[in-house]
Amino acid sequence: MTSVLTNDTNLLDTYVSVRDRTEAICEPLAIEDYGVQPMPDASPPKWHLAHTTWFFETFILKVFDTHYRPFHPKFEYLFNSYYEHVGSRHPRPERGHLFRPTVSQVLAYRQHVDQAIRKIVGNETEPQIADRITLGNHHEQQHQELLFTDLKFNLGKNPLFPAYRELNKKPLSSTSTAEVDPLRFVNFDGGKIPIGTSDTDTFCFDNETPQHHVWLEPFSFANRLITNGEYLEFLEDGGYENPTLWLSDGWQERQTRGWQAPEYWLQDEDEGWCEYSLSGLSPLDPNTPVTHLSLYEADAFARWSQKRLPTEFEWETVARLEISQIENDYQGFNLADQGIYHPQPCDSKREINQLLGDCWEWTSSAYSPYPRYRPLKGALGEYNGKFMANQFVLRGGSCVTPADHVRVTYRNFFYPKDRWQFSGIRLAKDLG
Repeated sequence: MTSVLTNDTNLLDTYVSVRDRTEAICEPLAIEDYGVQPMPDASPPKWHLAHTTWFFETFILKVFDTHYRPFHPKFEYLFNSYYEHVGSRHPRPERGHLFRPTVSQVLAYRQHVDQAIRKIVGNETEPQIADRITLGNHHEQQHQELLFTDLKFNLGKNPLFPAYRELNKKPLSSTSTAEVDPLRFVNFDGGKIPIGTSDTDTFCFDNETPQHHVWLEPFSFANRLITNGEYLEFLEDGGYENPTLWLSDGWQERQTRGWQAPEYWLQDEDEGWCEYSLSGLSPLDPNTPVTHLSLYEADAFARWSQKRLPTEFEWETVARLEISQIENDYQGFNLADQGIYHPQPCDSKREINQLLGDCWEWTSSAYSPYPRYRPLKGALGEYNGKFMANQFVLRGGSCVTPADHVRVTYRNFFYPKDRWQFSGIRLAKDLG
């Protein structure tokens, strides 16, 4: 992790803004919503509120503030996620059993820690403290995204299909039935390409470093994400019934889990195919990017299309070229700041579209360390490095990723069977 902060006012303002945003996400919830955990991979909203607070308490206040007194002696155990250096923890599948502490106690915990953080951010905050607060801010932004995806799983598995809330903004597309830009491919020469970052002036996670070079053969990259309508063609052509399209582990997952369509798709006798979003259940929009797919489904679709998924290095190469002129100004992309919280049809005529926001894009790249990678020392070294096995990289952010959190070098990672995240498909193909 690297960060450079210009002054302590900006540091504290950002901290307060991030913390307020997390609680704002929870404002539409009823008290009954805070403790629901329908599967082991999803955590209750109350747990997210507490764990992000635990992070600041554990890695900043307990380390640097000799006068700090923990809010509750058992919270270190209850709200540790996976940090072995810190100690034992409550089992992840049982987070939904924690009806105590109450929501009001968790909110009081947040206030307690916030007050203590304010006291240690002064005129000359130690660089190590500033860096850890910045890391904590980005950690909380990751959990803001998880709040949305976990809430969607909680609500979307309810037979009433309740809405998180109605959309408060007009979609980026003028109409959901507008004709999307036809799928086409743009050629890139390849060559020796820089990957990752060595920029010490902005924040990044340690897994984005160090910058190094890779060799890319010439390739072609799709101009946009795959839509629901295009994925429906794959489904109706027997894509879920044809084992020759699937990786062996993927076919086993499909059979074991009974996959017949993407997560949140269902068939209605009157409406036909419908899709659940955080605004509720509605007829499937064929022009919206398909989302909530596992890597296995994305890869099977690519094979069916006689194409492939891009590597993370191809994705980053294209993103650097296409986004270099608008770095850190992502208002034209469908990210969380738009307040839509669902992928939107592509109505742009740029050469390459939807690189940021809408859906995390599966790549064919295994999540592994870059050459000369070194994790952070101590417990924070567990943040990324220990997960570099059996997972795949996704790029680009989603409709629930904060705009000031996403970067072209950002490496998200999930297991290939995971599909409760906003994950979609970008195609690529070889040239020559």
